[in-house]
Amino acid sequence: MDKELTGWREYIHNIIFKTDTFKGKLFDAIIFCSIIISVITVILESVYSINTQYGHILRMIEWFFTILFTVEYILRLVSVKKPRVYVKSFYGVIDLISILPTYLSLFYLSLQSLLVFRIFRLLKLFRRLKIVRHFSGENTLINALRASKSRIILFLTTVVSVVIITGAIMYIIEGPVYGFTNMFVSMYWAVVTMTTVGYGDVVPRTVLGKVFASILMILGYAIIAVPTGIISAELAKANTKDINKKTCNTCSTNSNDSDATYCKTCGNKL
Repeated sequence: MDKELTGWREYIHNIIFKTDTFKGKLFDAIIFCSIIISVITVILESVYSINTQYGHILRMIEWFFTILFTVEYILRLVSVKKPRVYVKSFYGVIDLISILPTYLSLFYLSLQSLLVFRIFRLLKLFRRLKIVRHFSGENTLINALRASKSRIILFLTTVVSVVIITGAIMYIIEGPVYGFTNMFVSMYWAVVTMTTVGYGDVVPRTVLGKVFASILMILGYAIIAVPTGIISAELAKANTKDINKKTCNTCSTNSNDSDATYCKTCGNKL
């Protein structure tokens, strides 16, 4: 049996994972602001004129936040009973991805392009925002998608079928003369039209083609609404359940049911 957290490890755990205290809220606020500023820094670095003039300052800021997030990552590892479980968890992977590219770029200049992966720090906000308080679990959206899986698969199958059929019809109506040179182009047009994007690189020229395109556009609005309705229904069901969840001191999963005795992720006693 794993030993309970004691001493300084328990103290750090309470600050990092339990945000109902002043120190916990302060820690959350610091990390939250750091994530926002670091993401803005990454975006500014991508602007050539800004990077040319202020690149050295941006790199200093980046290293500051990289070290800060590295310290946070280490503290999270030492303040849980099973670090390996945390490393393999979703947020554990995100934490690692958000700092690793900066260190790798020191040894492999060819990996400079990987620095864009720092933008994944934005996903850390979900942990800071504590979405679990508003829904019945941290993985509510994932659970809703799983519950809707069969209906979503049916929906996607229908959409793909409509794309292929409408693409074939438009290929017959318009043909290569008006830019519909093959079925792939026609299906591409069908996707662009159904999603109401309308790039305009391939457009129908004949009257029949325009009428058919108008019907597909109207159908596109209905198609876009379908997955939203499916997922929203599952989220509404989840929102009616008990939101009082237990946090596991071992793997930090905070979506365990309020009456649970053991963690559903790592199996340790709560």
